[in-house]
Formats: sequence, structure tokens, C-alpha cells
Amino acid sequence: MDDLQYGKRNKRGDFTPHETVALPPFWRGAFGLRELGRFAIDYFWPWNAFHMATTLLYWWLVIPDVDTMRTLSWGWALWLYAVNAAAIFVFYGIFELRYYVKRAQETRFKYNGKFPADQPSDVFWFQSQNIDNFLRSFFISIPLWTVVEVLFLWCFANGYVPWLSWADHPVYLALLVLVTPAIHEVHFFCIHRLIHWGPLYKWIHSVHHNSVNPSAWSSLSMHPVEGFLYHAVALWHLLIPSNPIVALFQLHMAGFGAVNGHLGFHRLTLTEDSVLDGHAYLHHKHFEVNFGGDGLIPLDKWLGTWHDGSKEAAARMDERFQRKVERMNRKTAGTTAAE
Repeated sequence: MDDLQYGKRNKRGDFTPHETVALPPFWRGAFGLRELGRFAIDYFWPWNAFHMATTLLYWWLVIPDVDTMRTLSWGWALWLYAVNAAAIFVFYGIFELRYYVKRAQETRFKYNGKFPADQPSDVFWFQSQNIDNFLRSFFISIPLWTVVEVLFLWCFANGYVPWLSWADHPVYLALLVLVTPAIHEVHFFCIHRLIHWGPLYKWIHSVHHNSVNPSAWSSLSMHPVEGFLYHAVALWHLLIPSNPIVALFQLHMAGFGAVNGHLGFHRLTLTEDSVLDGHAYLHHKHFEVNFGGDGLIPLDKWLGTWHDGSKEAAARMDERFQRKVERMNRKTAGTTAAE
């Protein structure tokens, strides 16, 4: 498949797609059956279907029985960590091995024309983005994922929060499952916008943004504070009436779903004739846009930080950045005058 039929590549080899990122149809005033049907299919397949499949497998095969979960202990906590780490190693590792180690697709559809392994840097442990991202994921973020998991399972098991049964509340819980992606986007936007604030960015979020050329291992490479806040989205199910399966689905959407925006390719070729659409990585490219994800709840659009990849959006971003620079210059000038 020739990627230049779908985009262009600059002198550095960076790929930019022709198509722009579109908000869901109902936010664009498109209510035709074709648009809504396409959205419904994309809403469920493949990612949310995958997250629900892993959730049910966990619930049946991995999650301990209720009596065990009533008591906090290292045994079942370490068991959950081991499974989480193994699952991420396999799932993320498939993408990393095929597209970044074997480079099966080379740089076709790759946003950044270089590979992280070819760009050693002192900002990473051992000067290697791959090693740094891997260690931070498996020894910081996945343990914190497990802490959140243990906490909400323990609360449900002890009756500290309502445990709604599927038999008694099937419609409500089904609707709650349907809105979990919206909960994720709102939670993610709020914490993400917060840690982009100057001091917090410097101390916390810059760790993640060191990977300006992300790969699968970059997905969960975070500072401990960010790692906890990110996975804490599942704790909303301790505040709203819910069920541990729904909370687990919410957690898997965060843990397994983080890879979506960090694959580094506009499209992944699975076979010669089939592709998997990637997610635009405009936030990693420009830093100050698209804090909330795909726009299911378009907080970026409403608050002026949406970027769809168009020239018009780039101009608005540059304008906003220029105003920010001017404010900082005025503040600096005022401080200097006062001294």
C-alpha cells in the first residue's frame, strides 16, 4: 500500500495524512443513518470490543473470589500485577515487535520518519527511549494500575460501595458500560489539562512527553503521579452506583487502550489488503492541543484546544501560542519593572 496516496512526507521523512480528524457525527450536525452507523461500528469495534473481551476473561479467569478480596494481602495483589504485566507485555509487545523491532512496515504511514532506537538521548534512562519506556511502564505505571484495581475490588467485596447486580439492574449497567468511554475522556481531559500547567508539566508530565516519537512502550511511560491519576478513572465507580465488572472495563480502557494514541502510525498494515486505522498523535506533535482524546465529549473543541490536522487548525494553534508568549513577556516585563 502506497502511503503517499493518503498523505505526504516532508524532507525529514515525517508523514502527514491528507484527511483531517473528525469529531463524532452528532457534534458535526450529521445525523444520517450512514454516518451514525459508521460511528456505532467504530465505537464498538475493534477497541471497545477488545477491552470488554479482556474484562470478561479477567473476571472469569483472573479476579479472585469475593472472600479472598475482602482481605488485603500481597498474594492476590501480586497475582493481579503479574497478569497485568504479562498481558501488557504480550499485547503491546506485538505492536512493538512487528512495527518497531522488525519494522515490517518500515516508515510507511509513520508520523515521525525516524525510529526511537535510532535516536539515543540523555533525557532517557540508559539514553534509550525503548528501555526507559519499558522500565517506567512495568515498574511504575502497571503497579499503580494494580493498586487502583485492588482498591476498587476490595471496596466492592467489603460492601463499602453499592454492588449492583446484572440480574436486578441490566438496563442501567448496560447504559453505564456504553458511557464508560465518555467517562474516560472527561477524566483524561481534566487530569491531562492539569498536568500541562507549567510547574506540574515540568515535574510530572514532561516524563511522558520526552517521547516525542512514541511507540507502543511509550503508552504507559509516566511519572508516578500521572500513572496513578490516569488509572484512577476506575475509582469513579466507587462514587456512582456500579458493578466491579464495569469498573474493570473502565480500567482496561485506560490500561490497554493507552496504546491507541502512541502507535506512531496513521495506519497499520495487518496484511497486504487490510489495515488498522491508527489514532492521530497531534498532541505528541504539538503538545498544546487535543488534551482529551478523540472528541467523544469535545471538551477540546469547546475550550479552543482542538486540532484536526488542518492548516486552519494549525493557524489557530499558532495564534494561541503567540498570545501565550505575549502574556509571558508582559508578565516578565512587569516583574522586571517592579524590581
